Amino acid sequence: MPIHRTRLAPSPTGALHLGNARTFLINGALARQNDWQVVLRIEDLDGPRIKAESVEQSIELLEWLRLDWDYGPTFQSSDLVPYREALQQLAATGAVYPCNCTRREIEAASRSAPHGDEHDLRYPGTCRPAEPTPIAAETIDLDATGWRLRVPEGEATFDDQFAGKQALNIDQTVGDFQVWTKGGIPSYQLAVAVDDARQGIDRVVRGNDLLNSTPRQQLIYRSLDLSPAPAYWHVPLVRGEDGRRLAKRHGDTRLASYMAVGVDASRVIGLLAEWCGCGERRPMLVAEFAESFQIESLPREDVVFHHADHQWLMAKTQA
Repeated sequence: MPIHRTRLAPSPTGALHLGNARTFLINGALARQNDWQVVLRIEDLDGPRIKAESVEQSIELLEWLRLDWDYGPTFQSSDLVPYREALQQLAATGAVYPCNCTRREIEAASRSAPHGDEHDLRYPGTCRPAEPTPIAAETIDLDATGWRLRVPEGEATFDDQFAGKQALNIDQTVGDFQVWTKGGIPSYQLAVAVDDARQGIDRVVRGNDLLNSTPRQQLIYRSLDLSPAPAYWHVPLVRGEDGRRLAKRHGDTRLASYMAVGVDASRVIGLLAEWCGCGERRPMLVAEFAESFQIESLPREDVVFHHADHQWLMAKTQA
């Protein structure tokens, strides 16, 4: 019987909040229900925004919730060689090309073109060679040059285990996307694809805000001749009352803040369990959540965090 493997992959660029915790809990429950191995991977490549205390806090918060893992933690920043080798392999086949266009330049060049999501502008192909151009590894500058992956025309389709059949056009939404920054580090898309492949990750559970990243990572898999890309479960997000993704604008929903004022982790898990279709909220331990959670009962809509939810979490500390 094959052994399947998933990962918990917090990024210490921002404080973990209730939405992150909900996704991690779902991931952990599916892993324990299906005997998947779990890798803890700290995605810490966004250098300027990474602080050592944030890395330590991410691990501490997972432990506070009583989430566990079988391997790790591993740290992306500890070894850039696998990413460098992947970029060199892509360059050798002409799958990538150098590009140092700034965001401002891209925005100016693509004002009349369709955009991607709120984080991505569609790259208009300014530096793209007319034909794929193989580049020898010894001539590649990985420290001061950005690189983009050539994207084919047409729709990319995949079957998501929760969200269903997806059809996304990478070329029309983001165009040739960055796989290496001129700061000398791999992009999120390249790093995740390389790490999932080399760590044997074949089960990925994450928020549905990353649905549009999946065809990009699958394209990287194919371009590098890697094993089949993982199976994906993209689950709904937690949003504020204004409909936007949970963030500072919605008040302090950081796990660290709740832990600091003495909120018991079982209340956090109980609230998240209700949001996951496990019945009326009540204090609950992680093991109980894993037993009661059913992916078929997970609501299809994004969850809205209300002030009343915050008050319920804080009730014992204010008594």
